[in-house]
Parts: sequence; structure tokens; C-alpha cells
Amino acid sequence: MAELIHSGRDMLVALHDIAPQTWQDYRPFVEAVDRMSVSVPMTWLVVPEFHHGKSTFDDPAFMSLLESRLAKGDELVLHGYYHCDDGPAPRTPKDYFMRRLYTVEGEFYGLAEREATERLHAGMALFERQGWPLKGFVAPAWLMSEGTRSALRTSGLDYTTDPKTIYSLPEFEAHSAPTLVWSARSAWRRKMSYLVNERAKHKHREAQVVRLGLHPVDMRYSVAFDYWIKAIEDMLDEGRTPRTKHQWLCAGQPHRASA
Repeated sequence: MAELIHSGRDMLVALHDIAPQTWQDYRPFVEAVDRMSVSVPMTWLVVPEFHHGKSTFDDPAFMSLLESRLAKGDELVLHGYYHCDDGPAPRTPKDYFMRRLYTVEGEFYGLAEREATERLHAGMALFERQGWPLKGFVAPAWLMSEGTRSALRTSGLDYTTDPKTIYSLPEFEAHSAPTLVWSARSAWRRKMSYLVNERAKHKHREAQVVRLGLHPVDMRYSVAFDYWIKAIEDMLDEGRTPRTKHQWLCAGQPHRASA
């Protein structure tokens, strides 16, 4: 691997859906990244009660793991609360598509401001109990209702994201930050994801920042696992600086999105 050159272009690696239930998927990947010749800080998107299962924050071994990642220089971010859509049944064709076909995990897609605020504050309280810094929130599937956006404006958090943008809070100032992401649950999706991401990687080759949005299911298939490892190595070789999302915001790098 070529020596890291600071070129003014950055790479942000984000691990979605972090919980005790997903750690065995992620472990080999994290260990592979840790073995790279250049330190790659990562942003871990932590779910407090993944799919209403065992609480992440009541698992001492997993808490120790996350503590060690903070000490290593990684960032922990709040990623929903349950990471599943447990709201009332969809009432419109659009809502049915978004909540049943596009994803069943858009927890914050339909929440009113009061409900969004309650879940945000519950998650934030867990981070505070641990004494962990918390600067960002990412909604499951990147789907946010207007109520969620209103709740975020008064949350005291520094940023949130969608697939194309990092938003500085409370104003929702938009910073262009395209994301590579796989859909790995079927063979045809994996083949399509490879092609789509290769095209996106080429399209954004000169972009100031590129985000890599990884999910646990990616780690179960060698084609996706190997793709992410090579993508990180290639971007390091191209001179991109690896940062966490909050490091990037603090570095004075972001520019306002054009749209």
C-alpha cells in the first residue's frame, strides 16, 4: 500500500447497525481494517435495542468493546433506537412502498416530533450514562420525518446525514458527501451493487469526501467483504485521509451542497 498522502480529500467509513447481535458479522472486517498499515478511524452507528432485542447498553462485554474503539479514535453515533418500523400500518401507497417494500427498518420515517424527541432523548441518555461523547444521529435507512427533523433541531447534536449529505445542526446546513452502499441480501442485488458502486466510485473520484456505508449483511458475502476492504485500500492509495464524520466536520473541510 502506498504511503498516505494528505491531498485535501477524505474518506469516511461508517459501520451501520452496531449492536451485540451484529458484532459477529463485523468482527472479521474490523480486525482486517485494524491490520492495515494506515490507521483508519471509523464511525460506529450504535442501536440501543436492535429490533427490540437485548439492550446494547446492558451487555458489559460489548460496552467494553465500544469503549476500546473510542480509545482507539473511532466515533460512536446514535442510530435510531430500535432500528425497526413499529409504527401504525401505512395509510398511503407511498408510505406502503417506503415502509414495507423499500425497507421495514425506517424507524424514524413516520414519527411525530414528540415521539422522535422521546426516542432521541432516550438514546442520548444512554450515551450520557456511559460518559461517551455523542455528536451525531443517523436515522435507520436514512429516513427522517419532518417531526424527526424538528426534534433534531432542538437536540443539541452537531449533525445528521442522508445518503448524499451531511447536515450541520441545528440549521440543517447541507454538506455534499456521497455514499457508497451495498444491497447484499440476494445474488442479483450483490451483482448490481458491485456495478453501481464501481460507477459511483469513478464518478466521485475527485469529490472532496466519499463515505463508505457498511452493513452487517455485507460481511456475510465474500464479494461484498472483499469489495469494502479493497475500496478502503484504493482510497488510501489515492491519497484520501480517513476520518470519522465528526472529525471531518471539525477539520473545516465541508462545503455547502449545491442542492
